[in-house]
Amino acid sequence: MNHRLILAAGLALCASPAFALNILVANDDGLTSNLKALYDELRAAGHAVIVSVPCSGQSGRSSAIVMYSTTTIVADNDRTQIDAEGGCHNGAAPLGAPAVGPFTRSGYTGGDYHYVHGTPVMALMYGLDVLAPARWGKAPDLVLSGPNEGQNVGRLVINSGTIGNAQFAAGRGLPAIALSAGTDTVDNAGLANPKSRIVAQLTTRLLTALQAKAGSAPLLPAGVALNVNFPDAPTLDAAWSFARQGTYDTYNLKFTKDAPWGLSGSAPGVATAEQAEDEALVYKSKVAVSAMQVGYEQRPAGQQWLRLRLRELFAR
Repeated sequence: MNHRLILAAGLALCASPAFALNILVANDDGLTSNLKALYDELRAAGHAVIVSVPCSGQSGRSSAIVMYSTTTIVADNDRTQIDAEGGCHNGAAPLGAPAVGPFTRSGYTGGDYHYVHGTPVMALMYGLDVLAPARWGKAPDLVLSGPNEGQNVGRLVINSGTIGNAQFAAGRGLPAIALSAGTDTVDNAGLANPKSRIVAQLTTRLLTALQAKAGSAPLLPAGVALNVNFPDAPTLDAAWSFARQGTYDTYNLKFTKDAPWGLSGSAPGVATAEQAEDEALVYKSKVAVSAMQVGYEQRPAGQQWLRLRLRELFAR
């Protein structure tokens, strides 16, 4: 009998997913094809997943900490997007629903999907401070931000809500990875863009590689977050490349001279001489993986430069 119990336990372990993680998924786009595909792949791999995303698209909000509604969803501070869809993006929740809560769209009401009518970091904080403790009794093992509908490379990263989420989570000492795909993964009526699934499959491959080295330790060392950019038209055999955050300007953003005032941009240009070696460019053909420091503290060489430059001032 004991042998049978031991054998049964061994088989159960073999059938269970190795290194199953508690994962909080956030983004800055709300309910999208990319989000659904990532959730499905993570669950298929055996991970426990909570989704906490903005009610409406919030690209470019970086690490802003703002609630647009605090009781029920109203369009006062987010009128263009909320009015256009009668509530949250892709029907996650209707106008007049609570400002925070589980999705009400059919097919997404199992308790894993949640929204916040605020900026990306507000949605992330809801996941970290309310949902994860209620579900797991502790912080998540990993925070994934994205996959964004558009790459976040070069000078743009400081403006990105996708990056802002990863930075915020890493600032709390949690392993965090920002994921960004091409605009060819943009939403569709069925939330089933086939490119979204490829990006999700590549993401689970990345997690498996990290887990294989980490064992029971955290996936990433303290103070390190990752920025991962997938190429347009991704394939399952896409090449991978280490990259660094350079100065390449993907969108050439400008402020318009005349009304209606706001942002204008143009297609990416040819890299300048100083950007020619900018490894952020590899995102056009490969999966680019960059290590990010948390916050804005300069590396030791920069700290030493500052001390030498201002030493007379501090010697007084």
